[in-house]
Amino acid sequence: MATYGVAEAKNNFTHLLDRVQAGESITITRHGKPIAELRAAPKLTLEERQARWTELMARPIRQPRPGLSAVEVIRKLRDGEEL
Repeated sequence: MATYGVAEAKNNFTHLLDRVQAGESITITRHGKPIAELRAAPKLTLEERQARWTELMARPIRQPRPGLSAVEVIRKLRDGEEL
């Protein structure tokens, strides 16, 4: 797996995408720490894409009640409580 700093990756983005398309994974770092990974998208059939989309659309939309602070929302999500 190749590793590139942010600036170098920005300057060589098209080349990096070509390498990813060829099957390679690329790690992007900032100040020497990995922050992102480029890899090829999975090749799914139409039926697989439709099944994933259906699954995503079936998930309930969880929105917090008005009046909850961000801290309260995060605590409730962490503790598995209803919003």
